[in-house]
Parts: sequence; structure tokens; C-alpha cells
Amino acid sequence: MRVVAIVPGGIGNQILFFATLDNLKRHYPNAQIDVVVEPQSKAAYLVSKSFHEVITFDFQDRNTLADWGNFVGVIRDREFDVAITVIPDWFIGFILWLTGIPVRIGYQGKGSVFLTHHILLKNSQYMAAMYLDLLQPLGIKSPVPELAINIPKLDLDWALNEQKRLGIHETGYILIYGGSGEVDNYPINEWQQIIQECQRRQPNLPVVVINDGTFGRSLLEVLPGIKLVSADSIGKLAAIIGGASLMLSINGVPLQLSVAVQTYTIALLGTADPVKLLPQSEKVLAIQSPTGEIADISPQVVLQKIWGS
Repeated sequence: MRVVAIVPGGIGNQILFFATLDNLKRHYPNAQIDVVVEPQSKAAYLVSKSFHEVITFDFQDRNTLADWGNFVGVIRDREFDVAITVIPDWFIGFILWLTGIPVRIGYQGKGSVFLTHHILLKNSQYMAAMYLDLLQPLGIKSPVPELAINIPKLDLDWALNEQKRLGIHETGYILIYGGSGEVDNYPINEWQQIIQECQRRQPNLPVVVINDGTFGRSLLEVLPGIKLVSADSIGKLAAIIGGASLMLSINGVPLQLSVAVQTYTIALLGTADPVKLLPQSEKVLAIQSPTGEIADISPQVVLQKIWGS
């Protein structure tokens, strides 16, 4: 069986879709599964184990009829048996109909007339579960498995060497992802309070900050004792997250990676709904801003989640 999955969205969306791919591969181990993603999301599949090929298409671009025609040709030439789309959009349904794929699965909506099977969109649940619903027409109705990723050995070796370089290999560490610093994120002075209290309580537990954009450098200016780590691939990022004792993270790709590698995680969220974004797990705690502004989360609330008092 040859399957193609149409999955626009960022890298975080792809990671949440991995459970669907893994479940499909588990039930149909001989299936060849290709995915169609936007170019900037292709890197996610460096840590997936349940796909054959990644096809890129920029769904957000101002595509011409010729662009869509080429896309239809690419998909038609591969002679897929099944198409799965996460987009409840009539045009995507129409495009899949043009490809001639015999089984076309998607959510109920304006475009479902072009689908052979359409599933009720339950978008108030965990997104990984929402995606998994699309496998029901293929006879797959199992519970949502835990997110899982496949970190390449070279990236695991890199992370081990990086931990040794930073002097944190034997001690464990608290890892922080605070964003790029280029948009409104959790304020530096609030992070400073949290880190200083963690250092006071556990002086032998290093604090490591993912250096993405200006955030890490800005934090280092006020807290010279922290350590910065930079990862230039999603595999390296996942590996360094997997070695942490605790991850503190705003919404973003590192948060989903932390869930997937089962690091104890505390998520600081603004408007994002934790029910949709995160699984129910003892290893994942969400703190949602009472106002929708992430800056309004009190450092004391975060510290209470960390230390329990």
C-alpha cells in the first residue's frame, strides 16, 4: 500500500503528526508512506522513523494554476493508493480528486465532497489525537500512542560531547527555551528570578539556555553563571533536550521535542490551549497565563511547579 499524507504547518505540527505515521506503520508495516510538507518543515523528518519520502510544496505561496498542475502531476506519478489530508479545505480535496487516488481521507467540511471518507473534526482535543482520527477509515482505532522520535546516533554523540564541554555530563541540568528574543516572549527579568532561585536551591544543578536568536545572549548578560548551547539541527536539539533533568519552555518546537523524548517539562503558555497542545502526562505540566499574555505568568507560579512549594 502506498500512502501520501498532506501535512502543512510548522515543525511542531509535524512532530504532533508523528504518532499518526507511527500508528499507520505499526498496523501496515509494509506500507510506503510519503508526506507532503512545506519546505521549512522538512527538517522535522530527520527524527521520524515512519516515512519513505518527503515531498515539499509551499501551500502558503501564491501558487499559479501551473504550480498546482505540477503538484497534481507529481502526486499522480507516484500512484498512491491512499491520501490523507489534515486540511479541511475544499480546494485541497479537489486537488486530491484530480490525482485519481482511490481512497481520499480528510475531515468533514466544504471540501469533503471530493473525499471518499470524511471524519468529524474534533479540534478541541489533543492535536495528536485529532490527527490520529484520520486513520479510522483504514480500520485503525487505537488509543493515541506517546509521541516518539528517532534521534540519529551522530546527534546523540554530539550532545554527549557538548555536555562534556559544558561540564554538565555528570550533574544533569535544567534546560530553558525562551524563544528567539525577537518577539514578545517571557521577560528576561522574570527568567532571571526563576533561574536565581533554582541556583539557590540546587547550586550543583547547572542551568543551560538554548541560544536561539538574542534571548540566550541577553540572559547571559544578567546571569553570567548560566551556560549556552546552540544546536544547528533538529536532531542535535532533541538530543540535548533528552539529556536534561528538567525543561522549561515557551511554546515552540523545543517544547514538542521535549514531550517526544519524555524529559520532565514545564510549559509556559500564553494563548495556546494546553489541552490541544500537550498530552496528559505526569511528565508534562502546563502553566497558562490568566490573561493570555505570557508575561503575566508569575515567576512564583513557575517556581511552585518546579519545587512543589
